[in-house]
Amino acid sequence: MITGLDHIQLAAPPGTEDALRAYYADVLGMTEIPKPPALAARGGCWFEAGTARLHLGIDPGFHPARKAHPGLRVHDLDTFATRLTTAHAPVTWDHRLPGHRRFYSTDPVGNRLEFVEAVEAAGEQAGQAGT
Repeated sequence: MITGLDHIQLAAPPGTEDALRAYYADVLGMTEIPKPPALAARGGCWFEAGTARLHLGIDPGFHPARKAHPGLRVHDLDTFATRLTTAHAPVTWDHRLPGHRRFYSTDPVGNRLEFVEAVEAAGEQAGQAGT
């Protein structure tokens, strides 16, 4: 029986750990968690925020995930969009998921990320910023 999702693994090219740390920790506000010593020698880095855990592993034959992606649940989606825009990351709004507001972006190595926030029935209106 599956009881939950432990983590999402994304790939990254060799030598990009500093750019990944700057993005996932500084821009997104995630916390880097240490990799076990036996795995640390492989490079890459791990991050978490709330129940979300992302592992970024080094792949010499790296190709960014352009369709597959983690969906990151956030609070205050507009603030996240502003943070990403300020950091020169793309923000592409998508209004096709009923009951949610969301946008897509990419990390520094081109992996696709979805940022999603549930719409509160009484609190959201169609004309609100970002919709």
